[in-house]
Amino acid sequence: MTRTVAPGLGAAASQNGVLMTIPDPTLADLRAHAASLTLDLDDTALETFRALMGPNLDVYRQLDAIEDEILAPSYPRGAAHRPQDEENPYNAWASRIDVPGAADGPLAGRTVVLKDNISLAGAPLLNGMRSMDGFVPDSDATVATRVLDAGGRIVGKAHCEFMSGSGASHTSAWGPVRNPHRPTHSTGGSSSGCAALVAAGEVDMAVGGDQGGSIRVPASFSGIVGMKPTHGLVPYTGIAPIDPTMDHAGPMTATVTDNALLLGVLAGSDGLDPRQHAPQVRDYLSGIEDGVEGLRIGVVKEGFGLPGSEADVDAAVRAALDELRGLGAVVEEVSVPVQATGATVWLPITAEGALRTICHTNGFGTAARGFYPIDFLDRLGGWREITGEMPPNVISVLLLGQHMHARHRGRYYAKAQNLLRRARASYDDALGRHDLLVMPTTPMKATPLPAPDAPVELVVQRAYETLVNTAIFDATGHPALSLPCGVSDGLPIGMMMVGRHHDEPTLYRAARALERHLALDLVPAGGRREVSGSR
Repeated sequence: MTRTVAPGLGAAASQNGVLMTIPDPTLADLRAHAASLTLDLDDTALETFRALMGPNLDVYRQLDAIEDEILAPSYPRGAAHRPQDEENPYNAWASRIDVPGAADGPLAGRTVVLKDNISLAGAPLLNGMRSMDGFVPDSDATVATRVLDAGGRIVGKAHCEFMSGSGASHTSAWGPVRNPHRPTHSTGGSSSGCAALVAAGEVDMAVGGDQGGSIRVPASFSGIVGMKPTHGLVPYTGIAPIDPTMDHAGPMTATVTDNALLLGVLAGSDGLDPRQHAPQVRDYLSGIEDGVEGLRIGVVKEGFGLPGSEADVDAAVRAALDELRGLGAVVEEVSVPVQATGATVWLPITAEGALRTICHTNGFGTAARGFYPIDFLDRLGGWREITGEMPPNVISVLLLGQHMHARHRGRYYAKAQNLLRRARASYDDALGRHDLLVMPTTPMKATPLPAPDAPVELVVQRAYETLVNTAIFDATGHPALSLPCGVSDGLPIGMMMVGRHHDEPTLYRAARALERHLALDLVPAGGRREVSGSR
């Protein structure tokens, strides 16, 4: 359902009660603009062009006087507040709010938290940055409205990493998010708070985001189920992007069945997100209990034995595969060489895409039809004022992107996008011979949180070492699910299942069979989670 306020033609628009005006440029303004464009214009020429701009600026002033569209909230809500420390033991809550949805529906009785890069009118949107404190969006993201329409109750926003830029949970400006299984360790990122709250049993479900592994990595570290759906299946409208070709939103839950239930609520076109190209919505619960008899599972050998792999992680995933074989699946090793070199297509798109999206276009890009949250864009437009707040991992990516953009003018972003089709075809070929592919979600278990005075090298290493298996599937767009498959030294281990585009049902079927068979007890100390997909 699209919620809009129809545009009007009345008084000039305002931002937080301040009248928006467009002044004429000064001669000094035009000198600076010409210099930035490397135009060699003297003051006489600049005065001529200044006069020519006059009628065009009047068009902008007319636009300024028209009321903007928002995705108006459809459900009343209470006031938001930031929980005190005693209410927030893992630093996972960014804010609490109570937004009851429809009286009935598939999510009736379920509590849901949103990653704090998702717009929810009435609740602050921080995106891991202290500089966003005080910003409260006017709109509800499509995923928020769909949760409420389905009878869910949104109970707050969960902390995420700074600009959603880390695969571990130590980079939010609001402090590290702590793993409920071991609070000295990372929950994974960037949907870190979502994973901690679901793992601790403080909420039933969460909606996270994923551009390199940001749903699946925290699911793996925290012992929950996380699905990165097929690219474009879930609308990204009203969510802070990194690169539109990489942006995914999806469900994070304690059980496979709940995950499938929530995906069924979130999936489908909203008519506003240019990432969506006729997404194929399926019945994700039908057949989920059918077992794995006859399913062909390819074990991707390049996902094991990596430089950062822990032996117990590889062993637990292989042991779980043996269980699937015992349940009737056909399990065999397969080689997909691009898995070992996935960074060659993912990194240039992410680094240069993030630079353009965040820094060149103030967070929301250009050249696409759809909904632009202007209030959010205005706030992100001040990013130059917060560079001192950026953690080292974000700085390292932006510097890399700026260097490659300045020196090579986008050719490697373009080449990576071209080669991406080849990478996608490699996985499609393997998936033509197998129903799903399997490997560890992360090569390691949850890692210790870096100390506040940790060297920059360790801060950056921890942020990105987790993404080695997950990132390529944000580029290829294949659905990928992380499922707990074991526990070692008190910490969960995640298995990643990858499927054909829009074949999430097969992933859920295999994941549910393993979940039901293993019946892992993943309730952390002090937690109250239900286990084993019993709902």
